[in-house]
Amino acid sequence: MDIKNIETGMDGAALIAQPGLSPASGGLAAGVVMCLMSMSSIQFGAALSSSAIATYGVAGATWLRLAFAAVILAVVVRPSVLRYTSAQWRATLLLGTTTAAMTLCFFAAIQRLPLGLAIAIDFLGPLSVAVFGYGLTWRLTWPLIAAAGILFLAHDGEGWVGNLPGVLFALGSAVGWAVYILLTKKVGAAFKGLEGLSMSLLVAGLVATPFGLAETAGAFTLKGLVEVLGLAILVPLLPYALEMVALRRMPAASFGILMSLEPAIGALAGFLILAQPMTVLQMLGTALVVAASAGATASAVKT
Repeated sequence: MDIKNIETGMDGAALIAQPGLSPASGGLAAGVVMCLMSMSSIQFGAALSSSAIATYGVAGATWLRLAFAAVILAVVVRPSVLRYTSAQWRATLLLGTTTAAMTLCFFAAIQRLPLGLAIAIDFLGPLSVAVFGYGLTWRLTWPLIAAAGILFLAHDGEGWVGNLPGVLFALGSAVGWAVYILLTKKVGAAFKGLEGLSMSLLVAGLVATPFGLAETAGAFTLKGLVEVLGLAILVPLLPYALEMVALRRMPAASFGILMSLEPAIGALAGFLILAQPMTVLQMLGTALVVAASAGATASAVKT
């Protein structure tokens, strides 16, 4: 696994670093700011989703978010749908289906678990891709450190937080994120610009449609739709754009290490938006997950 070819953002997003594209002179600070804005957009967007989930349900809110994001990006990118080969269609169908499943699992998880814990479990996906891409080596200690951090996060000093379905949904999202990274590499190589991303989002929206319609039962309100439209811009449109620009301004290694802060930002968003406090042990758990992610990225770069 070449970490210089794959960059991961939230929610599952995985971006393809552009080889041969050196960071812009003097643009490192701007790239760092963009990464922080991207991570904040993702995590606070997830935290702010509770109202939409309460209104439309997990499947309904996920479907509307994917549909809005797909339509907006398609208008901007204007993919040449009729000119794609069968191989390109297969790649986008697989990636789009994975995106829909991953997103559904993620929002089902944050409905049942504290945001910091859900993000930490979800991060096991890209962490495993980075580690297992090098085989059975000493790098396997990084997932073990992350697992210890998750155990700390899962206990609030009085008992275990969340529930088993929430943990299973978070693990499902982690698996989806890992597969998403591998598929995104193929799609990125098969399409130019953002056409692959645009097509995969269209597929994801279509895949989520039956689940979304069944849960919402057509109970739409103008206020609710405007709210979900705003959430679709927060995640995934704004983060994708910010990360793409950031990768042009900073080394891929720096980008990967910086994105390791995402579980901590998720915990902060859960505290500020959802009033989910953290004990000292849970803060330590978050620090372990961040350290494991940063360590895995740094050790891969040195290889």
